[in-house]
Amino acid sequence: MKAIQIRNIRDIQVVDVPEPVLRENCAEIDVRAMGICGSDVHAYAGKSPNVTYPVVIGHEIGGVVTKIAENSENVNHIKVGDHVVLNPYLYCGECYPCSQGRTNCCTSLKCLGCQTDGAMTERFVHPANLMIKVPEGLDWETCAVIEPAVIALHAIHTLELKAGEHIVINGAGCIGMLIAIIAIAKGGIPIMVDVVDDRLELSKTFGVKYTVNSMTQDAVSLIREITGGRMAECVSEVSGNTVGIRNTLDFVASTGRIALTGWPNKEVTLPTAMITRKELTIRGSRTGVSSEFAEVMDMVSRGQINIRQIISKTVRFDEIPQAVQELCEHPERDLKVIGLNL
Repeated sequence: MKAIQIRNIRDIQVVDVPEPVLRENCAEIDVRAMGICGSDVHAYAGKSPNVTYPVVIGHEIGGVVTKIAENSENVNHIKVGDHVVLNPYLYCGECYPCSQGRTNCCTSLKCLGCQTDGAMTERFVHPANLMIKVPEGLDWETCAVIEPAVIALHAIHTLELKAGEHIVINGAGCIGMLIAIIAIAKGGIPIMVDVVDDRLELSKTFGVKYTVNSMTQDAVSLIREITGGRMAECVSEVSGNTVGIRNTLDFVASTGRIALTGWPNKEVTLPTAMITRKELTIRGSRTGVSSEFAEVMDMVSRGQINIRQIISKTVRFDEIPQAVQELCEHPERDLKVIGLNL
């Protein structure tokens, strides 16, 4: 069967790989939709510390169940013919974080397409308990955006965002836009911060009222004005930029909350005296858990959020390598690209 494989740095191709083996407690799907993630682009560029080559990429996946292993457990929620999305985070279920239900922080966590081969393939076998059934009629493009929406929802849960609170979103990429969309649905007031005006303007089409270019504008003064002098109760940092991470301390209100989702590529120095003086809550926010997949699916099916609107374009399966190359060379052009195999 065909697969999208990064063979080495800046070498991505459609290759032939063996058919998957149906394992106990697993199911096989025909893969129909594949989101191209920033981590896929980083792997292509040689900037991911979690990847060894060659690697089949892909973890934002939707497909049709074609086989279910016999005499398996935890498979009764799906049947052959069901449309599903994959929870791509493989956890041990035994370590301390897993025992607390925080499987996203498993000490041996593996993500498809990073620490293990991913699902940008024609067919894929995955643990059935990590398959989430899709509501009838949901289009494949939306299915491929469920997983990044889970990351966004997890950030909002981490912040414990309340209706009426301001949330500064530092970084107008895919995850930042989804955080804004979900925050609005939950009654929050997003303030999008970025250095690219086109992305800030795009965020307005998703319902964001307040935008700030931190390169050309006085971000602190504008946020103070928007919040009536309080500063933001919540700040979501998704850029991974060292300056952006430092700025969160200036953007947040005293006793406010900060969630760090972006992954910096070097150590960041922070003035801890400011953290103490403002008595801030700063938490990491990593991926998501199975219950959040179900919550995103519910919000989509109820029409509370439209996550499909962040999609810039779709490409065919065999066009994915070129799309990854273009995203690496021109990251500003497309917010979200989806590969389809229909």
